[in-house]
Amino acid sequence: MIVYKSSDWWEALRHLRASGIIRSLLKRVLWVGLYATAVTAVVILYHRLNVAVDKEFFSFLGILLSLLLAFRTNTAYDRFYEGRRLWGQLVNNCRNLAVLLHARLPADDYATRTYLARLLSNFPIALDGHLRKGVRFEKLEAVEPGFIEHLQTVRHVPSRLSAMLQEFYEDLLREERILPIHLITIQKHHEALLDVAGACERIKSTPIPFSYSYFIKGFITVFILTMPFNLLDTYQWLTVPITMFGAYALLGVEMIGDEIEDPFGKDSNDLPLTQISNRIRANVHEILGVDLHEDIRGLADAPYSVVF
Repeated sequence: MIVYKSSDWWEALRHLRASGIIRSLLKRVLWVGLYATAVTAVVILYHRLNVAVDKEFFSFLGILLSLLLAFRTNTAYDRFYEGRRLWGQLVNNCRNLAVLLHARLPADDYATRTYLARLLSNFPIALDGHLRKGVRFEKLEAVEPGFIEHLQTVRHVPSRLSAMLQEFYEDLLREERILPIHLITIQKHHEALLDVAGACERIKSTPIPFSYSYFIKGFITVFILTMPFNLLDTYQWLTVPITMFGAYALLGVEMIGDEIEDPFGKDSNDLPLTQISNRIRANVHEILGVDLHEDIRGLADAPYSVVF
């Protein structure tokens, strides 16, 4: 994701080249410009293809298209925002679990605190990989011998980590290091971890229906192809830049919708899951008083750049 300051316009414009969608959009706009140039040249120089398009009907189509694009963009952004809200819940529940267990664990029991900090902070990192192209086990912290090797045999790593956390709470209860009432409080935040994972999987596995997406793309294509014929008699050669600008707006909105409808990818406008995961790890280690290497801690605070 491109992490930026919304108030810094010039810096944001300078980082446009970092967005893959902008580069792809400009290529498509260039093709539209070549098409508009060819149509304009044929009509003006050779007086052919002078197809009349009713301006009122064309304006009506433009209004209808704008409504469809607004609905398309809102639907895609709802999915993006829900994904961010879910990961915000994950941040809060991981912190709450760390705070609750910090209050119950002895301050000098560094081994248990380290075990918990590593196990709990591994969950968001594993969920990040699970929602993308697979868990990167080298990013996980080993909590005991054979831990990573065991996880590599598991199909759903976040679920296994959640189960290990539950076993940890039960061990604390059997050892009377926490009371049943404490476990009830802990359980509420622990269950939220897999609730978040399941909701994220629902978003990822339920894309916008193909027929709906295909219809809008077809509508935009026809609208752009007929645009030069509607503008030629008024703007002549200015038809080319005007058509390109219109295509930039229409194609850009549709492409942004395509990109953000899956907020868990690695496109430049998707959620910075890796940064959020590293922030959770830094917070959990800090709350439990467990040392964390400065380089790893620094990953939680990304500069103005593209974050993968």
